[in-house]
Amino acid sequence: MPIPTPRVELQQDGSWEDITGRAYHRDPIEISTGRRAEGSRADPTDISLTINNRDGEFSDLNPLSPRYGKLTPNTPIRVAMPGSESYLRLDRTTTGIATTPDTAALDITGDIDVRVELTARNWYTTNRQTLIGKWSQTDSGQRSWFLRIGVAIVTFVWTTGGTNATQHFVEAPLPGGLRRAALRATLDVNNGSGGHTATLYWAPSMDGPWTTLFTATGSGITSVYASTSPLTIGPTDLTSTPNRLPLDGRIHRAEVRNGIGGAVVAAPDLRALAEGTTAWTDSAGRAWSLSGTAEITRSQYRGAGEIESWPSRWTLSGADAWVPVRGRGVLERLSRTSKPLDSTLRRRIPTFSPLAYWPMEEGEEATQIYSPIAGVSPLKYSGLTLANDDTLPGSAPLPTTAAYATLSARVPRSAAVGWHVELVYKAPTLPAGISGDFLRVQIAGSAVAQFIVKAGSTGIRLDLRDADDVLLATNTWADPAPVAAFQGRWNRLQLFTAQDGANTRFYAAWLDVEANTWYYLPISWATTAGQVTWVHNVWDHASWENLSIGHLAVFPTPATYSGGAPSVGTMAFDNADNGLRGETALDRLARLTAEEAVPFSWVDGDTTASSEQLGPQRVMPLLELLEEAADVDGGMLGEDPERLGLHYRDRMSLYNQTPALTLDYAGGQVAPPLEPVRDTQRVVNDVEVKRVNGSSARAVLETGRLSVQAPPHGIGRIDQAPELNVFSDDQVAPQAGWRLHLGTVEEARYPSVTVYLHQQPDLIDDVLALRPGDLLRITNLPVWAGGQDVDLVVEGWHETIQAPEWTITFACSPASPWSVGILDDPILGRIDTDGSSLVSGVSASATSLTVASDQAPWTTDPADCPFDIRVGGEVMTVTSITGAASPQTFTVVRAVNGISKSQTAGTDVRLATPTIIAL
Repeated sequence: MPIPTPRVELQQDGSWEDITGRAYHRDPIEISTGRRAEGSRADPTDISLTINNRDGEFSDLNPLSPRYGKLTPNTPIRVAMPGSESYLRLDRTTTGIATTPDTAALDITGDIDVRVELTARNWYTTNRQTLIGKWSQTDSGQRSWFLRIGVAIVTFVWTTGGTNATQHFVEAPLPGGLRRAALRATLDVNNGSGGHTATLYWAPSMDGPWTTLFTATGSGITSVYASTSPLTIGPTDLTSTPNRLPLDGRIHRAEVRNGIGGAVVAAPDLRALAEGTTAWTDSAGRAWSLSGTAEITRSQYRGAGEIESWPSRWTLSGADAWVPVRGRGVLERLSRTSKPLDSTLRRRIPTFSPLAYWPMEEGEEATQIYSPIAGVSPLKYSGLTLANDDTLPGSAPLPTTAAYATLSARVPRSAAVGWHVELVYKAPTLPAGISGDFLRVQIAGSAVAQFIVKAGSTGIRLDLRDADDVLLATNTWADPAPVAAFQGRWNRLQLFTAQDGANTRFYAAWLDVEANTWYYLPISWATTAGQVTWVHNVWDHASWENLSIGHLAVFPTPATYSGGAPSVGTMAFDNADNGLRGETALDRLARLTAEEAVPFSWVDGDTTASSEQLGPQRVMPLLELLEEAADVDGGMLGEDPERLGLHYRDRMSLYNQTPALTLDYAGGQVAPPLEPVRDTQRVVNDVEVKRVNGSSARAVLETGRLSVQAPPHGIGRIDQAPELNVFSDDQVAPQAGWRLHLGTVEEARYPSVTVYLHQQPDLIDDVLALRPGDLLRITNLPVWAGGQDVDLVVEGWHETIQAPEWTITFACSPASPWSVGILDDPILGRIDTDGSSLVSGVSASATSLTVASDQAPWTTDPADCPFDIRVGGEVMTVTSITGAASPQTFTVVRAVNGISKSQTAGTDVRLATPTIIAL
């Protein structure tokens, strides 16, 4: 069978162009992706091919070429192979949709049943992605219903009056690990009990079986508004917040039914359409058409990269000319970007539109303190030692004061009435009494010209003074708790105003960055708030020496006050001061890639559980921060094969997988050589995990064949000491235990598995659907390879495509460590024995074993049977156990894994699939 022709696409002028006809097939197209050569990090995608350049069109210096000036370094390229079925590709643009006109059959007002089968690039993003609906973007009175995903939930919305004000909805969490799946929503407008019932489902495909996600019963009979809007795959509503935009991914088929399980009134099935179709009629008689960037395609993308250069090559005779190009994935560019990202405070504060902001993160030899806000003058100072305190998690090193220091910052005038000043500081001590000025705010447009914060050992005091420096009002808080909280730690100081009738309330508030404890001190005067013109101070008391200070910001945003604590008008410093400490790995990966405009998608194995919490985001290059988060979570960070972007599989998505690809060795589906390796390359039997700036924990395998004992009782010590940026010291012990578990897999490795797809065309669809992290199973291995099925995690691959051959070699690692315990599961929920063995030897056909236990005996409850044990490499099924104390009698079925042999006395007896406690 001839192999399909690879599709080669080049991005020019902002759109993708098919240049398949220019790819020379005399040279192979080679694509590598994921982890290769048993690395611990994903390598950049690597694409190499040769372009026919006999006409000089792909010579970047040829002024006669229509591509002159366009063949720049880092031109995007991607390669796809055609799959066996088509799909509708949507890219989340407002016009990239499929529609069918409104008709009477679609004007369902009673019970409705909506089903969609899709592959989302990202099921769990915070972006709302609409799938199908009758919902007008432009006419807010012509809205009937829609189905969407977003924030790891599926939502069905309907209106009774055609407007957002009359909408109702039901939503449910999505199951974890979704890739291609079907969603369904049903609405029973009159459930017979005076109410209505809406139910959400999911299934592996629209063929079912359907699993209920959530059922909601509402009071009163409802209805669905019969709008004049067309039925749309990917309806858009730009008026909502956040905006609802079409799916970023693939639609395979959909159905709309009049009634639950009722007559099908729309049935767009894209799977059998010819590639390039732009209009068709579905089996229900609906006429569909595409618009914008929506397209019908069969392309299954194998990799995307950026072309590094355009080297021209030709023969001496001039009969042939070509350009060998190489595309490298986005990880290549990110790995060459060594500039650290700014601190979390420096990145976050400007996004809140301050009037003025001075990070104060200059190096120790700087001569001025600049502002990143346009039009704001540098801060003037004396007596500051720059870059002298690096202990604030959310900042680069900040200055400290000498025994005498000054600061003066001019603030541009604002038309707003009211203001907010904020900074971070750490005061080692306070002056005696309340004699020390801590900060002064100069005000215009108010009877209060100066707002002064004083601090000392006996209290915190606020002074209001007029333009003649006359004291107008003062308020002191002498309670020991707020005074103690003002010093000795990193705090945020907020000075802000709030209108209280004819009076203005002036506030000082300080927050312990670590403990998140606030203290508020108010003072009031009958005046307007005015505007801040200067922030300044003189620290002339010896007790202020070594005061750390930074991130001075001024906002034109007052607080609101209605009695009690004020509602502060800006949250610019929130969590950024502690470096977003406690953020989950998935949240940090998603946030950083969004901030840096790097396309990102992920697979979440369990949407109801959080990924690992991280310590503060430090000042590091982007890729290092992303890899740090992935390291803590334990997942796989790699690239998106369809675009220049990143993809992440969280650790939970790797647990307890079913095979995505099964290869029959005896049937010739695995190409030679298949070479198992028994070595210590990936073995680690002594792991000490240290938290960055924190505690550590150690896990050691003391006994067994891979233990730290010297041979022959073990293999000797092979240690590892990773430093992880985890949130708390409580995480280091589980991290050490999990890494020890991963490092002591007692089985052969199969580093590479090769398949000749030109000889095994029935495997092509499964291979094209495979992604790094998926489970690959090899069956029917020969007896000299153990004779048992082998489960492997696919970490990456290299494929070579050159007619008539298509070869792919998978880089693999053992999958057994990822089989983890599930509470109450009949197989994965069992705790293994502390040690047990055969009392006497048995023949290869014996069905009764006498087993002695080192400690507690095995269960004798018939309800706990059957289960599998492993004895000398043979898997047996235990059907019953008798005897309350050791030794016990096991009745077994032999040769469950195809191995049957005589067993000797003393042979170890264990669960075949013992429970492993996951991280």
